Amino acid sequence: MNVVTEKIEPKLSRKKNGQMNYIMRRLINSKTGIVGLFIVIFVTAMAIFAPFLAMYDPAKTDIVHRLIPPFWMEGGTMDYPLGTDNLGRDVLSRIIFGSRVSLLVGISSVILAGIIGMFFGLVAGFYGKVWDFIIMRTVDSFLAIPNILFMLIILAVLGPSVTTLILVLGGTSWVVYARMVRSETLSVKERDFVRSGRAIGAKDYRIIMKYILPNVVSSFIVIATLNVASTIILEASLSFLGLGIQSPDVSWGLMLSDGREYVATSWWVATFPGIAITITVLGVIFLGDWLRDVLDPKIKD
Repeated sequence: MNVVTEKIEPKLSRKKNGQMNYIMRRLINSKTGIVGLFIVIFVTAMAIFAPFLAMYDPAKTDIVHRLIPPFWMEGGTMDYPLGTDNLGRDVLSRIIFGSRVSLLVGISSVILAGIIGMFFGLVAGFYGKVWDFIIMRTVDSFLAIPNILFMLIILAVLGPSVTTLILVLGGTSWVVYARMVRSETLSVKERDFVRSGRAIGAKDYRIIMKYILPNVVSSFIVIATLNVASTIILEASLSFLGLGIQSPDVSWGLMLSDGREYVATSWWVATFPGIAITITVLGVIFLGDWLRDVLDPKIKD
């Protein structure tokens, strides 16, 4: 037993080391991947350490210091590096705290949608027949309704809040994962190793978890990563329309909404949160593209 273990462990170790070397080589060779990873880490760290990085309470108003320009403009001051908004709130502090809500909503809703979509996609693809018909017709029904219209109706009925926004975004975007997972499952379940599992009497749950799920999870991770970017934009859009995050909470979309009336006179109120959204979304997209290259078995060095 010890001899067998000694022979197997070095092989597993070499395999893991080879995978890590491959991933690191892909990352080093991908400039956009490095940029995307850096942006995501930076924004995540900013969200985690927001109370220590922000100079002011993001909800505290100070009418005396309203609409102060950024420090490099005439009338600006380093006390408010990116200026203040129409209520005298520090723009930089609000951007820092806004990253928390944007990432929370973006990541949580994608996780929720991914879990729902993964479950129904596996069931539809593996069992087929009536299950496939019911689930896919449900998916078609969701796709027939404009996503943004569906979300606006639900948010108007339930009322805007962070929890409601996560549930709405997650509950309306699961269909993308369901279709993808179903397609991958239909292909994987016909392979020889799945048939071998059936031949030895493996139960459906074991076949799905051991043979099918590991083979669809790479595509799932790539789509989920890219959908974080689109979800951040959706959250910003809904907050901009007044049906997303509400004061005293702060999000980048809400900051855009607050600053739209001052674009001509105080451009910084809306411009800087818009830049934050753009940089974050680009970072997530770059990271998603790199993950696609790393996880796609058809792409080799």
